[in-house]
Amino acid sequence: MKSVVIHAEGSVRVEERPIPHIQAADDVLVRVVCSGLCGSDIPRIFANGAHYYPITLGHEFSGHVEACGTDIADLKAGDAVACVPLLPCFTCPECEKGYYSLCKHYQFVGSRSEGGNAEYIVVKRANLFRLPAEMTIEDGAFIEPMTVGLHAFHLASGCEGKNVIIVGAGTIGLLAMQCALAMGANSVTAIDINDEKLALATTLGASHVFNSRTLSADDILSALSDRRFDQLVLETAGTPQTVSLAIDIAGPRAQVALVGTLHHDLTLSAATFGKILRKELALLGSWMNYSAPWPGDEWDTAARLLTEKKLQLEPLIAHSGDSESFAQAVQALNGAPMQGKIMLRLP
Repeated sequence: MKSVVIHAEGSVRVEERPIPHIQAADDVLVRVVCSGLCGSDIPRIFANGAHYYPITLGHEFSGHVEACGTDIADLKAGDAVACVPLLPCFTCPECEKGYYSLCKHYQFVGSRSEGGNAEYIVVKRANLFRLPAEMTIEDGAFIEPMTVGLHAFHLASGCEGKNVIIVGAGTIGLLAMQCALAMGANSVTAIDINDEKLALATTLGASHVFNSRTLSADDILSALSDRRFDQLVLETAGTPQTVSLAIDIAGPRAQVALVGTLHHDLTLSAATFGKILRKELALLGSWMNYSAPWPGDEWDTAARLLTEKKLQLEPLIAHSGDSESFAQAVQALNGAPMQGKIMLRLP
């Protein structure tokens, strides 16, 4: 089978590898149809950030079941599935409380084990989410990134009737923005430093957009004054500047969900820290995308919204192609952030 393999020197290669075989009673062999590159994969490719090399990445994929282990009775050959990449231990105190995202003894498809950027993959039954019959199989590859924002909404007790502010209009932010609109948010505002991303956010339904490169935090705070109450702010960019910005622009008693992963130290000014106290902000740390019952209502909600065609996915895709084309597009990043989703599509 063809597999897109990453080597420690940052080389992205298409290689022929043996089709994996079912070895355990709870294993499932999946024929991959569509797989997306995640922003978290970029340091694994270009900054020696993987757990081992060579490795086949890919944790945002969908496909069809080819065969099942002997213990599996609820899936059969031909079923459409999406990857649920986390494999918690299910037995630690965190797992027993349903805090699966907080499990310390987990495995992860496409990071700690081989991933879905290949024609076939074997995973555990717990790593698969059955897709509704009405859903397009390719859309299933977007469920995992959708659930990142949906998990933040879950922790915030929903977004219905709230004024949702998305700081960072990348793929995660734009998916969260569309989910918020579909789930009854009162308004949705997008903030970024890229005018093209903000134009796309407007096309996808944003009530208001602001460029934080040209506008100060005070300017944005003032512009949001008529929507300053009942706010839910999602920080999805994962930079020290955007974390500070999310706090600075938040309204009284806003919920501020920190979703983006920082790769540099965060230092808050005394003034910004004081705003957490003086505005009585509720800061929510949001890690991964799982809840109980496994894998969580985030996954059911994502599947429902996609089945109901509530989201536009095609405008988020910058490149889509076969193994060779996908590998070339990934290699061309050379460590830079994606400016749109890079998708692997297999026949």
